[in-house]
Amino acid sequence: MGVWAQSASPSSPAPSNSQAPDSASSPPSKPATSRTPNLAPPRSDRVNADDLDNEPGESSSKDTPIDLSPPADDAKAHPQSSEILMDVEGASSNGDVSEFHPWNPHKAAKNIEVGDFYFKRKNYRAAADRYREALFYKDNDALATFRLAVCLEKMDQPDEARKEYESYLKILPHGPQSEEAQKAIQRLQGTAANTKPAR
Repeated sequence: MGVWAQSASPSSPAPSNSQAPDSASSPPSKPATSRTPNLAPPRSDRVNADDLDNEPGESSSKDTPIDLSPPADDAKAHPQSSEILMDVEGASSNGDVSEFHPWNPHKAAKNIEVGDFYFKRKNYRAAADRYREALFYKDNDALATFRLAVCLEKMDQPDEARKEYESYLKILPHGPQSEEAQKAIQRLQGTAANTKPAR
């Protein structure tokens, strides 16, 4: 009798017919085993440091090695490439400065903006300097070229202004200021002809 009393404990009573749920009136509850996926990033303290290989120059994936050798037909496809590399190395070893032209359209746009600020205040020299700096960071910028030409014309430098107007027309032959640039070139050519001394 002692064994029977231990197996039927009061903590797990058998359901009676009066307490049994009616399957037709209530929906079945979700099983307790459904879990939501863990979307948290992996934690670094779970990585075993002994499993990692810290050899220099190896790919992080052992299955995909990186081949850095040139293609077999590289010398035929690019015959002068080794000469260019030797020229660059020779120039740097000789002490010559071999700088690449900086290209930064954001700095160019900012310099145009500051140049416009000076231009509105009729400080044409400062404006021209800013437009030149814009062209340093973004060569062949049509807006900076045109506005530099206007500044040079205002500073009584007709030859330089004409060259800049012509440069603008090379960049944008049918641009928004192309008609104005053509008129300025004709005007400056007439001015240059009048200022030349007669022989």
